[in-house]
Amino acid sequence: MDVPLYLRPRVDPPLASLLRAQTFLHSLVDALGSPLNVLLPEVVAENAARFRAVYRRHHLSGRVYFAHKANRSSALVRRLAAEDGAAVGIDVASLEELRHALSSGFTGDRVMATGPKDAEFLWLAARVGATVNLDSPGELEQLAGLVRGHGLGRVAVLVRLSGFESAAAQGGTGTRLLARRSRFGTPVREAEALLSALERHADAVELTGVAYHLDTTGVEEKARALEQCVLFMDECRERGLAPRAVDIGGGFGVGYLADAEEWERWTTALSEAVLGVRPPLTWRGHGYGLRNEGGTVRGSAALYPAHRPTAGPGYLDELLSLPAPVLGRPAATLLLEHLHDLHIEPGRSLVDQCGLSLARVLDVRPAGEEPGQYLVRLGMNAGDMSLEEHGVLMDPVLLPRAETGAHEEEGPVGVYLAGNLCLEADLITRRLVHLPRLPRAGDLLAFANTAGYAMDFHAHHAQRQPLARTVAVGREGDSWRWCLDEDYWPITPSGGTTA
Repeated sequence: MDVPLYLRPRVDPPLASLLRAQTFLHSLVDALGSPLNVLLPEVVAENAARFRAVYRRHHLSGRVYFAHKANRSSALVRRLAAEDGAAVGIDVASLEELRHALSSGFTGDRVMATGPKDAEFLWLAARVGATVNLDSPGELEQLAGLVRGHGLGRVAVLVRLSGFESAAAQGGTGTRLLARRSRFGTPVREAEALLSALERHADAVELTGVAYHLDTTGVEEKARALEQCVLFMDECRERGLAPRAVDIGGGFGVGYLADAEEWERWTTALSEAVLGVRPPLTWRGHGYGLRNEGGTVRGSAALYPAHRPTAGPGYLDELLSLPAPVLGRPAATLLLEHLHDLHIEPGRSLVDQCGLSLARVLDVRPAGEEPGQYLVRLGMNAGDMSLEEHGVLMDPVLLPRAETGAHEEEGPVGVYLAGNLCLEADLITRRLVHLPRLPRAGDLLAFANTAGYAMDFHAHHAQRQPLARTVAVGREGDSWRWCLDEDYWPITPSGGTTA
């Protein structure tokens, strides 16, 4: 067998300590079933503190808003609700997320309402005093009508912008380099009409800031957008408006893998497999967006950069330190000079290392005619653990039952991970996963770091298979304590029973 192409996860304390508690994790699955999500609420508070440390380093004020859509958990939201209200808020993108945030301890003044909004969502946000992040002039018109029609108080709003042009375009060189397109926000070229609408509805809304949302890892694009938001706020003040905050959204990223070389080896091998110069690495030759055209690799890999040396708070620090393309000063300096607050909306990066998803091994059998490869069927499906849906490739951690003798395969082995649905397409991952040994029925596979957009984002009741239950855990001395996610409250260590 070739050298195993491992993609081993980055696992920091206390997640690493939890993974070593194999008897505890097996007992949870025995009691609550497979699949099972396990969360560490204290870690989300620690991550918020790391982001706040970047604020202090740059002498900035403003809020860290948790992007609720990253995870449905009550425990995580309640733990953040217990943090300093001036420092930590929550970003909700639906009526139900808003209701959940309020019932979990957030007051309306700590809530940012984002995303597509219907009338009910807008009304409740306005009623409880949330800040509304407006995506379009249409949303502004609808909100103003609700405020007047229902006798509500003036609502704090941010306007989200898009379509930021480069310095070259602004300088009149004829080159138009635009930031990555987004379906969210009002294009900057329509700013005049937006400002007129804000003035017209000044009795119903108060402009408190400007925002952007860019689905890119490119720090230069985000620095360009931030600078143009600052310049737009100068225009607002000239019109008698008084915005005071820039909301730069999320997208700070997570480093999922422990070893950069493993990531480089695997991505190189994928290209070689697509070309046919090495055996396939994937189920039925899936190329993750790459294809072979006449002996040349074409396309682009639809994969998340799983090894990221700079992510999360480090990425924010890099963005704030990068000189702006027009004004030439670091983004943090621009914010300080203009006395602006900074708001951010991390989701994935705020729940980094906050949890894992467990699945019981149900069946192991050879995978077709290829020797040394196996098909492992798990007690979960692709909707229960959707890392691959977001292009994240990472090995699970094998948690065996107590040893009961020799295994059929004692060395590294390649396996395909199949789900519990009666569908050919229900694969937990399309790639050949290398494990240190062959699993057996009753073993567990632990998928680390799934709290962000993976453990419940796509979960469903297809074929009446059970949804994963979620538990919150915490260390107390030498023992782990747990409780159901919905029973967690930050006023107790972690509730529940002692393992």
